[in-house]
Amino acid sequence: MSATAAIKRLPQKLAPNGVLDVVVQFLLFSAVYYTYRITRGAVDTPDGAVVAFQNARDLISIEQSTKLFFEVPVQSATEAFRPLLDLASMIYLNAQTTVTFGALIYIYLAHNDRYYFVRNMMITAMVIALVGYILYPVAPPRYFWEWGFHDSVAEFTGIDQHQVKVNALYNPYAAVPSMHCANAIMLGLTLAQIVKNRPARIFWAAYPAIMFWVVVSTGNHWVLDAVLGALTAAVSYSVATALARTRPTVWAFSPARA
Repeated sequence: MSATAAIKRLPQKLAPNGVLDVVVQFLLFSAVYYTYRITRGAVDTPDGAVVAFQNARDLISIEQSTKLFFEVPVQSATEAFRPLLDLASMIYLNAQTTVTFGALIYIYLAHNDRYYFVRNMMITAMVIALVGYILYPVAPPRYFWEWGFHDSVAEFTGIDQHQVKVNALYNPYAAVPSMHCANAIMLGLTLAQIVKNRPARIFWAAYPAIMFWVVVSTGNHWVLDAVLGALTAAVSYSVATALARTRPTVWAFSPARA
């Protein structure tokens, strides 16, 4: 293909369904962005903090009674090899931004017919998560120094998450469900099916397990947060599947022929 022909095809590659569709997708995710900001304001208050810490203590009790309270040993074991803990912190910092948006852009451009199912699934998960953050705010493990937790991300970046609002999306009590884990499941299993490189497929299939280790070892989520994140992904998949029945030629993961 000549350079001229490649340049002529560039708009089609960057906007498979037209520029208007690109704008619509951008606006949809922008709406989610501002919803997150509103949610943060709703729960990041003195009263919200009291409730969030009590809810966290309740989760500790549940985990202790069900033998799921193993966050401290995981963090301690990871910390034994400091570069591994720094790697976990780096993954945590980039998972919801670089990785998530990069994966969505890749799916949109390279596998556009699959994108709309994934979009519906992720927006559903966001809605579920936002309801959870408002109704059941939970303080993350890194706040509970008395149990032996510490903030590995703050140590890695030099930024104290307890004192600084890291970014506009930051919500200190947005723990239940874990969207890091929910997104890892939804995107990881999607990419494991559509990428062609075998090592890449193996990596994306393992990505949900990697993310579970990341959120626990960095002190950012309880085990039950991850479990509820997985449940959120499952419910969101079911909703996206139901929506696909209404528009199988557009919203199905494997679109039906018109």
